[in-house]
Amino acid sequence: MVKCPRCGYENISSSTYCVNCSYTLKKAPVEKKKGGWSMGIAKKIVLIVGIVVIAFLLFSVVYNNSQPTNEESLNVITADQNVQQGSTHPYQVKIIYDGSWYSKAGTPGYLQEKSDTGNASINLDSASWDQVSVTVQKNDESSNNLIVQLIRNGNVVAENSTTNPGGEVTLSYRS
Repeated sequence: MVKCPRCGYENISSSTYCVNCSYTLKKAPVEKKKGGWSMGIAKKIVLIVGIVVIAFLLFSVVYNNSQPTNEESLNVITADQNVQQGSTHPYQVKIIYDGSWYSKAGTPGYLQEKSDTGNASINLDSASWDQVSVTVQKNDESSNNLIVQLIRNGNVVAENSTTNPGGEVTLSYRS
């Protein structure tokens, strides 16, 4: 038997409330959640997406601030810590032709396209150690000689020519 502290009525021992005055005799057991956070699924998703976005932004800032400038990337640091400055245009393409032509020249990831008539020179934006490729196509049906030279720091390092009407010349060079 459980005596009610408020009215003194004798209740049976399994009673949660006093039969006489409805006073709470025992606290009802509180259910505990099993595992997990104490927030809804939507809040969890928003929190995770927010963390991913912040991590991505931090990574972007660190990555962009750690990349060398174009001028710095053309320099070579030797084993004894000497900096050898690279030329900003170490390669030049020389096209010798009396007709109309179209070209693609540069590194495989960045090709410059140009169309012209007659002789021309094209400076390439690449480092001296980059692989360079050049393709020049005749835009006319002339059998005149098309000569293409790849010049590195003033020296011809690759040369090719064609007399075929509508012919194409391809050069590839890696130092």
